[in-house]
Amino acid sequence: MSEQMQNIPIAKPWMGEAEADAAKRAILSGWVTQGPEVAAFEQEFATYVGAKSACAVSNCTTALHLALLAVGVKPGDEVITVSHSYIATANSIRYCGALPVFVDIEPHTYNINPTLIEAVVSDRTRAILVVHQMGMPCDLKAIVEVTRRYNLPVIEDAACAIGSEILWNGEWEKIGKPHGDIACFSFHPRKVITTGDGGMLTTSNPEWDKQFRLWRQHGMSVSDTVRHGAKQVIFETYPMLGYNYRMTDIQAAVGREQLKRLPEIVARRRLLAEQYREKLADVRGLKLPTEPVWARSNWQGYCVRLPEECDQKQVMQTMLDAGISTRRGIMCAHREAAYQIEAWSCGSDRLIESEQAQDRTLVLPLFHQMTEEEQERAIAVLTTACQV
Repeated sequence: MSEQMQNIPIAKPWMGEAEADAAKRAILSGWVTQGPEVAAFEQEFATYVGAKSACAVSNCTTALHLALLAVGVKPGDEVITVSHSYIATANSIRYCGALPVFVDIEPHTYNINPTLIEAVVSDRTRAILVVHQMGMPCDLKAIVEVTRRYNLPVIEDAACAIGSEILWNGEWEKIGKPHGDIACFSFHPRKVITTGDGGMLTTSNPEWDKQFRLWRQHGMSVSDTVRHGAKQVIFETYPMLGYNYRMTDIQAAVGREQLKRLPEIVARRRLLAEQYREKLADVRGLKLPTEPVWARSNWQGYCVRLPEECDQKQVMQTMLDAGISTRRGIMCAHREAAYQIEAWSCGSDRLIESEQAQDRTLVLPLFHQMTEEEQERAIAVLTTACQV
């Protein structure tokens, strides 16, 4: 690789002076944690996705934890979900003292297979936690049809899915409206927009939203903004166990600027994904991700399945040697040591597609600033690496 040729990262946040100025604004205001910037970010986010309310927290894992608590998950319960996700999905269930029941995925969308859910529903099942993997919406209509028969709440791990859309009752609607019961988002730097780190919960249930706001700040009965703005002395109380899951105003100020960029970011990512699809279509044995007719992905990740004769690690090394970063397919939680200490209700012998997705796929670079030359390099090197 030429010394002048820059490495191509797997992802790169699109940030600039607007975000720097926003952070400065929050810093100079003197209110830097869960204040007016957080409140404004919540309102703007709820408006964007079409939700009745949005509650900002420290990250998506804490959002998932609070969502599970809100729907009543407790020790000894079971929550149906996927192993094929970042480990935070399963971890959030265990934070509640509950057990994840792993269901396999569809091989083309890498999302939960709705036809497998009903078979693992038991009298201990308390909720369904689905994942919009790499920004691709899962089949929520089919999932909700199953879960409503058993009166089970649906929590959406939408960590990667800000800006994605689903065709719902004939209308295109944003993921996060939500179409289940609660949706949880991430603002980690690998996501489409970022606040450095951070999370958001959206719901149509005002009681759950109220609970989120209590729990995120140690269960404090009176918020900081109310107490500091009061004309009379107020003594707060702590009627319940809570957590320190707050978002800072510095993060929220940055998030407000990122939200303004989001339509342009999603449009650009969809264009890059389409170019990958067109230019990789003729690579023998390479399988490309599928976007269902009822889904519009933000393409947070572009994941390809390698030809059978290709070694995943070798292909990734070839690309790294050429200065192109990739990541292996999404991990499977059940393969990790932390998840080999329990007797799971759904064993690994029933997670064939999940394991193959981890072992046979890789995620290609895709970010807003990606140039045509960078994408052509990635395509060329991958094409050569697949011709073994």
